[in-house]
Amino acid sequence: MKLFIDSGNIKDIEALVAIGIIDGVTTNPSLLAKEPGDYRENLKKICQIVKGPVSGEVTAIDVAGMLEQGREIAKIDHYMIVKVPLTRAGIQACKTLSSDGIRVNVTLCFSAAQALLAAKAGATYISPFVGRLDDVGTNGMGLIKEIIEIYNNYDFTTEVLVASTRNPIHIVEAARMGADICTCPPALIDQLFNHPLTNIGLDKFLKDWEKSQAGKA
Repeated sequence: MKLFIDSGNIKDIEALVAIGIIDGVTTNPSLLAKEPGDYRENLKKICQIVKGPVSGEVTAIDVAGMLEQGREIAKIDHYMIVKVPLTRAGIQACKTLSSDGIRVNVTLCFSAAQALLAAKAGATYISPFVGRLDDVGTNGMGLIKEIIEIYNNYDFTTEVLVASTRNPIHIVEAARMGADICTCPPALIDQLFNHPLTNIGLDKFLKDWEKSQAGKA
């Protein structure tokens, strides 16, 4: 399963990419608005750092506006993915952009029916928001299972990009289900490294080594 960073912060992205585990980045207007500088230049920098798919989202809500913005986003770098919302206009824009060879990430997906529409429109990625579904008392990971089943039934090429992940359990469950990608905020990726037994074991190994070396002095 591929691992994407959900962030627009250059320093956070640089630090995680350096480890060698990151495959791409997702951004949205809210994330990019937090960062100084021109968002286009920031997206270009992110593409140069990750050298993998980077999603940049349109802010228009009509088809014509989405197409205009989407084509401009696609020009920023060959790694750029155009992100559109799962609305009627977004699906129509996805169909047009994908037919023109532009890769599209359809975001704000909250049902299997919506995911089916995105796949039929030629989306490169579908982004179901599992954490937000959990917040309203719905099983977010259950949606992932449904989407994967539907896509497998019909050999859709759209990749399932699990978004709004809140904890390592979301990531592990997504991997077990066969989701293609999880996108996570930097703090959540940091959590994946942590286990108390790892820390205890390392501490013991180091103390044992120090004792053995002290005896040789």
